[in-house]
Amino acid sequence: MKILLTELVERILAGNNISYEEALELANLPDSETISFFSHANQLRNHFFGNRIHLCSIINAKSGLCPENCSFCAQSVHHTTNAPLFPLVEEEEIVSGAIRAESEGSGCYGIVTSGSGIRQGEELERIRQALTRIREETGIPPACSLGVINLEIASILKEAGMEKYHHNLETARSFFPNICTTHAYDDDLETLKAVKQAGLKVCSGGIFGMGESRAQRVELAFTLREMGVDSVPINFLNPIEGTKLADADYLTPMECLRIIALYRFILPDKQISVCGGREKNLRDLQSWMFFAGASGTMIGNYLTTSGRAPLDDWQMLLDLGLTPAEQ
Repeated sequence: MKILLTELVERILAGNNISYEEALELANLPDSETISFFSHANQLRNHFFGNRIHLCSIINAKSGLCPENCSFCAQSVHHTTNAPLFPLVEEEEIVSGAIRAESEGSGCYGIVTSGSGIRQGEELERIRQALTRIREETGIPPACSLGVINLEIASILKEAGMEKYHHNLETARSFFPNICTTHAYDDDLETLKAVKQAGLKVCSGGIFGMGESRAQRVELAFTLREMGVDSVPINFLNPIEGTKLADADYLTPMECLRIIALYRFILPDKQISVCGGREKNLRDLQSWMFFAGASGTMIGNYLTTSGRAPLDDWQMLLDLGLTPAEQ
């Protein structure tokens, strides 16, 4: 079939979703239609979010020695990298990070730890206390990314003040065995279900450029839609020496932008933020990510790699006539 972008946008704005078959066709649009694809995705972003861009930031609160074998990850014990190794940082450092993130204009602050998950005990208590203080001492909504968790732990974190839980699916179910074999895809899905059951917002997305097909990118997007996630972080692989994907080189800047536009069509009213790997993969086209449909981005540093200075991103938004969204 010959897909008409204008008709798809009109249907979406009328409250309808596109089909799997239509999404596959969007993923494989000819290069001659790429700019039009971006323009229509931008129309959708502007309809649902206006000119306001969501900014978020994170703290690497516990680094390295992760038992999982995710092929992209610098923190896995299965890889030999230069990633920092340290246990859970002190409560004061977590709270100070939130204060700094708020001062830099971030609208969300994520506490991220390495490992398969977190259990009740000293670490969970320290994070719980930090969440309580962040709620008391700042105005920035705190989030966590602590691996696989259950309803009980999700409820404890919510009671302490956590607003959103981040847990990426990383890739499509059909491609997941190529990326990780130390836990099941269903473990990740169960975590998203537990978080939703606890009444929390769910942030979940993936990493692109790991060798997945365009069809598998569609597959992941539809899984996220079925799970009813609230926000979707889009990461582009930044190959790290020592990992299994150290030599991967699958994406061009334009392909990255096509992924963003594709996800805007499939998840039109969801917060879509471009996070890790944007500097390396988008290069001179970073500012295009918003006009391809992104409604947010991460500022500051990532887990084991450096990001741009927040002031540079603020200037980029100013130059584009965009405004950071209120918390």
